[in-house]
Amino acid sequence: MEFHERSLDDGHPPPGSPILEAILENARNQQYLGERLDAAGERVDTDLLGDIVRHGPVLEALRTESLDRREIEEHLDVSRATSHRFTQWLDEQGFVEKIDGRFQLTGAGEAVADEVLRFEANVRTVRRLSPLLDVICKDHQEFVLEPFVDATVTLAEPDDPYQPVERFLSLLSDSETFRGFNTTHMAPLVLGEFHHQIFEETDTEIVYLPTIVEKLFETYPERAREAIDRGHLTLRTRDELPYGLAIFDDRVGIGGYDESTGLMQVFVDTDAPIACEWADRIYASVRADSAPLDKQTELIG
Repeated sequence: MEFHERSLDDGHPPPGSPILEAILENARNQQYLGERLDAAGERVDTDLLGDIVRHGPVLEALRTESLDRREIEEHLDVSRATSHRFTQWLDEQGFVEKIDGRFQLTGAGEAVADEVLRFEANVRTVRRLSPLLDVICKDHQEFVLEPFVDATVTLAEPDDPYQPVERFLSLLSDSETFRGFNTTHMAPLVLGEFHHQIFEETDTEIVYLPTIVEKLFETYPERAREAIDRGHLTLRTRDELPYGLAIFDDRVGIGGYDESTGLMQVFVDTDAPIACEWADRIYASVRADSAPLDKQTELIG
């Protein structure tokens, strides 16, 4: 079975697409942005930043086409006085210009409109993914938001605590291959459906903590050994892992777990190509720093 066709021979990921590389570079630089802004001189006034966000709907409306004042009023459902105030402010900032009675964005206006939309999308994503970010807080610098804007978020509820696991299992059952890593078991050891899937149905490679592998073989010694001998299951170990990552045929997911119970509290998944590419890179990096399970060790023997 071929799990790493999108990685280099040494297990490290190949260069990503320009979009992914830009996202990753931005994520790497975020922690230094404040220092760079301070070094560059005058910071943007927070009132101005607030005004830009408040004018986001007008910027967005003009992002696709030029509009006259009446069209702006209809598009935003505002009065003539309000549309005049909007366009006057944007003109003062150099974000719009009026040509033949129609307002259109300047180059600076287009760039600001894009940034306002990106800011809104990322804030919305943070709000939707907050249960996951709360769980993986100390590690989420490795997690980039943009690929998960439209992700499906499944939460454990008091009346249905297994919803995230059920979502995970439904995706696994529809997938012929599975790769991932996790700080704990992908699913509770007592959950036979998951282990039947990885032992019998889905070509699987998982990176686990050594203690998790030990518990797996304590619970399923013969089935795990047989799956490995057949080449159906590949296990690797790593002493530290950031969170739970699952890569299916055409979707990726991230799980967050309750440290006290070990149960999955949230599962976030998407089929966005940029998210799948991001997941491939993260997995290849973790895999390259993991060790193959020695089939001759006492653990399996």
